[in-house]
Amino acid sequence: MKNKELAVLFDRIADALDIKGEQAFKVLAYRRAARILDEMTDDVARIAAAGKLEDIPGIGSGIAKKIGEYLATGEMQKYKEALSDIPPGLLTLLDIQTLGAKTIKLMHDELGVASLSDLKKVIADGRLAALRGMGDKKVENIRKGIELFEKASQRVSIWAALRVAASLIDHLKESGLVDRIEAAGSLRRMKETVGDIDILVCAKKSGGKDGARIIERFTRAPGVKRVLAAGATKASVMVATEDGERQVDLRLVDRSSYGAALQYFTGSKAHNIKLRSMAKDKGLKISEYGVFKGERKIAGAAEEEVYATLGLAWVPPEMREDRGEVELALARRLPAILDYGDIKGDLHVHSDASDGTLTLREIADLGLRMGYSYIAICDHSQSVKYARGLSPDRLRRQMKEIDALNRSLKPKRFRLLKGTEVDILADGSLDFPGSLLKELDFVVAAIHSGFKKNVTERILKAMENPYVKVIAHPTGRLISGREGYDVDIEKVIAGAKRTGKALELNAYYDRLDLDEFNCKRARELGIKISIGTDCHAASGLEMMRLGVGIARRAWLRKGDIIRL
Repeated sequence: MKNKELAVLFDRIADALDIKGEQAFKVLAYRRAARILDEMTDDVARIAAAGKLEDIPGIGSGIAKKIGEYLATGEMQKYKEALSDIPPGLLTLLDIQTLGAKTIKLMHDELGVASLSDLKKVIADGRLAALRGMGDKKVENIRKGIELFEKASQRVSIWAALRVAASLIDHLKESGLVDRIEAAGSLRRMKETVGDIDILVCAKKSGGKDGARIIERFTRAPGVKRVLAAGATKASVMVATEDGERQVDLRLVDRSSYGAALQYFTGSKAHNIKLRSMAKDKGLKISEYGVFKGERKIAGAAEEEVYATLGLAWVPPEMREDRGEVELALARRLPAILDYGDIKGDLHVHSDASDGTLTLREIADLGLRMGYSYIAICDHSQSVKYARGLSPDRLRRQMKEIDALNRSLKPKRFRLLKGTEVDILADGSLDFPGSLLKELDFVVAAIHSGFKKNVTERILKAMENPYVKVIAHPTGRLISGREGYDVDIEKVIAGAKRTGKALELNAYYDRLDLDEFNCKRARELGIKISIGTDCHAASGLEMMRLGVGIARRAWLRKGDIIRL
């Protein structure tokens, strides 16, 4: 599909226009188009062929013409025009979250900065700090932003890694040659970012040609850009992802060693070192090929066997970080952590009433297909104008629409919850009056502006509101580079304990906020966690898996999360 290609083009047009100082509404139109195309599950080419591009919410006639031009010719004149006079390295600087378009333009015009290396030079020699409107504090923030950007560039988001792995695994399964196959490494442990992607596969027929055919099919899979190596039992390729190219390694494993290999390549390193130490004390040796007593293999076909030989209960992959899980497994006291099947609904979804792309009916249909019992509609409130935040009157109309839709859905045992993602304003008050909030089923309060202006105090004040149930994305961080609010998260967690409010684990791939460590702290204090995808399109609902993965890494149990 051309969806992703077009999304990248529109994002780059928006970047270029932003740097040039174009009007905000033009920039936002291209940003919105990019996000819509990126999250769409339908093939945009098929929609264009049917002449229905303008039926997509958020796609106007101008954007539709540009999509049609690209689909027909492989080029887009507006893209060439927008980027013609901008150095490519300048656009890359926009990916540094502490840098805005105005600052980038100023640095370019006054200091000739046209790339990341140029930026580092003017920071080092003091010229950036001397620039008007800058100063040491702002430069230090930019320096931190660069560090975060470079760190994030070395790894891929869990969402991108999951989708790449799933595509390759499905491609190999379709061959009919595969007996068992699974992703390993930090991806299986559901870390928020992933380095290289490891996949283990076991052929149905060992010792024959099936293994060679699996390796060949892997190296020719869709999305493979380069083959780094291809041998009898291993292959490495570079695959295109949303976050750039990423190495994927495939290992062909014998059936009798599959469990040992899966345990070994899942990690973590610290977890595995502890297991090897325990094995040594028992006169055993653990490797990717199995568990051995002398020369005799005594286990290896299944992971459970590997743990059992050490007297351990099987440890869920997300817990394997040497944080006490081995000791609990030895005592048969591992907590029954949240299961992916325990989720009955999504508590943070946006509709096309604000900046989402789905109608209420479409959201309900998706919820039913996913086996959910409920989805909370939490569109933005009136102050968030860039996201078409709802006025009180529009919210009341939406509430009536939800009531009517729920009446038609009643026999199906599914309902939409009337909710809002209400803004926490500069003084800590909320964007809607209490008389309106009390009519809702679910109120999520959030910071969307003034990230360095009394954030802790504003959140604590919002928690005092009797109608607020949850504080959304409490730290405001973005994994791709934004550090987040200037917030004392310990005070926020203490405030949630005092007021009985829940904190959100925002499952959107670029947030995953709260992170696993703050979720763990909240769990220890008995604070409930609300998991919501914050999604704006159909594919976003699938990000619930990411939220559950982080919850499992924090050892959250079913009773630790809000279920309505």
